[in-house]
Amino acid sequence: MDSHVEDKLAIFEGVQNWAVWRDSGDWERFRSVWHEDGWMTATWFQGSAEDFIEVSRSGLERGVSILHFLGGSSADIQGERAICQTKMTISQRAPVDGVLVDVVCTGRFYDFFEKRAGRWAIVRRQPIYEKDRLDPVDPSASLELDPELLGRFPEGYKHLAYLQSKNGFTINLDLPQLLGPVVERLYDHGRAWLAGTRSAFPEGEGPRSAAATRA
Repeated sequence: MDSHVEDKLAIFEGVQNWAVWRDSGDWERFRSVWHEDGWMTATWFQGSAEDFIEVSRSGLERGVSILHFLGGSSADIQGERAICQTKMTISQRAPVDGVLVDVVCTGRFYDFFEKRAGRWAIVRRQPIYEKDRLDPVDPSASLELDPELLGRFPEGYKHLAYLQSKNGFTINLDLPQLLGPVVERLYDHGRAWLAGTRSAFPEGEGPRSAAATRA
């Protein structure tokens, strides 16, 4: 088999394994889709892959229901680096003001991959949030959202953020959406990653920036 095809298959398998193993709580195998310095960003989390594993494990044990469904993937490969984009939905079920609801957010995973010692794995995962919606699980239930709170959140993930904030999560308000300068900066750095830039993060972002903030 052509080596380029083999590389794509390995990358796509990593993306698929991420969703299956994370959502099923298969934590040891989930760890294998990351490199040791892997970094995860979400609406409610920014940190190392290892920390993400632990908070995801804890959340699943407490009954937090966040699931993922994947669509098509596209990978750009340059040597031993790749950018892989995958269509996805994030689905979360939780109560809002006493009403059980589902939120579905549609977007893409934007993954920085690297091949090290013959193994493709994720260095950085950055979701792109395109649109979302909120529905009561019981269609006869009545729920009135707080327009002021809803209006605080970005359009691409406003209902997901609303649900999560109601359930005690702190929300990152500056994440990439379908259009705009934040996602354009992400695309720019994806191109830089393929061209050989030192880090999967622009200067002032990522692990060092987060550590400085915590300090």
